[in-house]
Amino acid sequence: MTKPPRSKPLLRDTEAPIRSKPRRKPNPAQPQLPFDPMPDRVEPALAQLKSHPPKGKEWSWELKWDGYRLAVHIEPRGIRILTRGGHDWTHRFPAIVEAARGLGPATMIIDGEAVVLDEEGRPDFGLLQQSLGASDRQAGNRASDAIFYAFDLIYFDGLDLRGVEYRSRRHLLDNTLNGKDGAIRLSETFDTEPAVLLEHVCRLGLEGIVGKHLDRPFRSGRTEDWVKIKRVQSEAFFIVGYERSSSAAGFGSLVLAAYRGDDLVHVGSVGTGFRQAEAIRLGKMLEKLRWKRKQPPLPYSGSADIVWVEPTLIAEIDFRAWTMDGKLRHPSYKGLRERQDNADVFRLD
Repeated sequence: MTKPPRSKPLLRDTEAPIRSKPRRKPNPAQPQLPFDPMPDRVEPALAQLKSHPPKGKEWSWELKWDGYRLAVHIEPRGIRILTRGGHDWTHRFPAIVEAARGLGPATMIIDGEAVVLDEEGRPDFGLLQQSLGASDRQAGNRASDAIFYAFDLIYFDGLDLRGVEYRSRRHLLDNTLNGKDGAIRLSETFDTEPAVLLEHVCRLGLEGIVGKHLDRPFRSGRTEDWVKIKRVQSEAFFIVGYERSSSAAGFGSLVLAAYRGDDLVHVGSVGTGFRQAEAIRLGKMLEKLRWKRKQPPLPYSGSADIVWVEPTLIAEIDFRAWTMDGKLRHPSYKGLRERQDNADVFRLD
């Protein structure tokens, strides 16, 4: 039997070391790996108000958070936190900034809501508003105890996800946060019938629920891809005056106005929902905004003795319904909105 020929060693000591071929310049005609530039800002997606939740398994349901809508940008040059109106509030949420640093080094834009929780763990818009301050003069105030509940991922590690269905965006968000329980947390979804979830939300005194269509891409503006069902209605109105009172705050109720076209229209007054410290602070602000003209800022046919003020402050008001003559039914004061939060004063038309 003949022996097989001896194989030659692949590399002899006397031979030169193996070298790779010289790197060639990239051919500009060849396709490159997909990479999407990071948007400087993304106009948020807004939910359409519905009286009843839509049916179907293609909807994902979660709590409606009662706070400030924010976008957390984790960028190569650092962290930015933008309001719904595009204003930079990074310096006002130090704890959220610190938590965002721990999510890197991937670049991302996370959509969510900043809230402050009360002693029972419920979001309280009034507490958040107090921690931030309610006027531009107090814009340096910080909400160190605010928590950012994340509910969407718009950009991730070089990929713009706006064209991707919500189901996949949510999956990526779940993996990114991975059960974190600090200043940035995942807004949980609930695997139950929305009517049952809404019943529990009402019992707990929370604001409502939000449904998101799992198969739809991200679309800025108000569409029916996202819907909200609220326990009570909540809108923003101008404060245009107040009724005098002997209380420490100096007022008994606030006179409210909405837009009809370009004009302001009286929609009633609110006299409940005020914390004492908040009411005293608000009274001092109103005193500085006294209306200096003879005619009030809007038509008024009531008989109350009103002190009119410049329509500058915007109040968030809970109410049950509208009366037949266009006034708020059972209104309750929640807090002041800031213009930088892109507070939209309610429009009757």
